[in-house]
Amino acid sequence: MAMPMDYDGMRSDDSSERANSVDDYKVTCIRFIEDISHDYLAWVDYYKLPPEEDKKRRDRIAAVIEKTNEWIAKVAQTIKGVDVAMNDGIQKMAESTAGQPFQIGVFVNKQSGYTQSKPGIIDINVKAAGRDGKKTRIIEHYKGQNFRIESTAKVFIDETNIPVGDFDLMDIHLKLDATQAQQRDLISFTVTVAEIADGYESDKRGVSTIIHII
Repeated sequence: MAMPMDYDGMRSDDSSERANSVDDYKVTCIRFIEDISHDYLAWVDYYKLPPEEDKKRRDRIAAVIEKTNEWIAKVAQTIKGVDVAMNDGIQKMAESTAGQPFQIGVFVNKQSGYTQSKPGIIDINVKAAGRDGKKTRIIEHYKGQNFRIESTAKVFIDETNIPVGDFDLMDIHLKLDATQAQQRDLISFTVTVAEIADGYESDKRGVSTIIHII
């Protein structure tokens, strides 16, 4: 069985093409988020975690459902925007289900998870710390692609100056080129960090962030 954190697809099917209106599609996707959450909660059941960790993951999934559906209902303006918000929520549910064994945070304008920014070059601050003296490094989200990114505008993360190597305490900055974005665009991206033991990846986690362009 694949770990929930390994979800790296984007839900995009004929339903968006057949949607009669943005509002109708929002209702469909809000229901989908609630429905698919049961699959992730089933994973939490399967893990048989200690009570405190079990509760933490369930609470995070519940928070993602609430916040994602709020963004679908109130922030997304187009069918594509609804897809971006929905897929971001699916990513976040997978990440919440898998848990966070080592410290990692991704910040845009000192906000995490659900953020906002003006168009332009957006600074992404990635912080991480391994357990028991282990180092951390940025790794590919999946083979051949450093970051997962989905947007209603043409955007990209500058990969020419990605900090390489292992960090005792990671505190690095990436640049997201959103110069072509406009107000009300939505951008979702995932940064993946690995914990390193004896030069090898001992664990890894992705952190997804959504940006509302204002």
